[in-house]
Amino acid sequence: MRLIESKAGTTAEPVKLFVHEAGQGKPVVFISGWPLSHEMWEYQFNVLPRHGIRCIGYDRRGFGRSDKPWNGYDYDTLAADLKSVLDELDLNDVTLVGFSMGGGEVIRYLSKYGSARVSKAVLISTVLPYMLKTEDNPDGLPQEMFDGFVKEIEDDRPKFLAGFAKDFYGNGFLNHSVSDEMLHWHSILALQGSGRATTQCIRSFSATDFRNEISLLDVPVLIIHGEDDKTVPIKVSSDRTSAMLPGAEYIIYESAPHGLFITHKERLNENLIQFINQQVVTISNPYTDIPS
Repeated sequence: MRLIESKAGTTAEPVKLFVHEAGQGKPVVFISGWPLSHEMWEYQFNVLPRHGIRCIGYDRRGFGRSDKPWNGYDYDTLAADLKSVLDELDLNDVTLVGFSMGGGEVIRYLSKYGSARVSKAVLISTVLPYMLKTEDNPDGLPQEMFDGFVKEIEDDRPKFLAGFAKDFYGNGFLNHSVSDEMLHWHSILALQGSGRATTQCIRSFSATDFRNEISLLDVPVLIIHGEDDKTVPIKVSSDRTSAMLPGAEYIIYESAPHGLFITHKERLNENLIQFINQQVVTISNPYTDIPS
């Protein structure tokens, strides 16, 4: 565990990012979803190091044990924070794994800084390519919904996060995908974030348009999404992203909710291990030259 300084953003002082590592081998950087910290990846960090994988997770600014500045929650700054982690650890041949909001950092990093340090990317339940409903994005989600989230958080953040967690994991009146204790753990992680970061990140992941950046990817990509995701519906997200990346591997988890890193952890770990350890035969066409 260590703290890494990022000088991204408009803050006068560098922002310290909390970084945790487990294992040795091929480096994989895990980027958490909103509103959690790197600790959401516990069930991946418990398994992947046994397969020659060096797991690296960091807390997004404003969350977990990282600094919580007032500003800097736009994707340019968040991608620069990711760059600080890769540069400080001098990582190469990295697989970037982004969950939900974290998919935006993966795309913005690769489109802005290139793939010199990165060999592969995994996009899990991500908000890509563009969440907000607009005239040229009619299948997106309405602004009023995101405004409502912000208002509820500002009124009673613990209550909102507790309710949000149930949809996140697909828990309903008759269906309990995860235990009440797991929901409580989720809320504990979420409440480690600042209220300011929690609302500002909603503005970022809802209103940032990645459509023109996705086609710039030049590394092999694995896309994973749950069929029953109520938090980030698959039809407005990964279905569209996969169409923009016809060479990417796209795996749909039947009946899976948003939080499939918990509900389908065994299958996810298997898919990650296989993809990370695959050998790329040639760099001329990275999407079609991956052995099956």
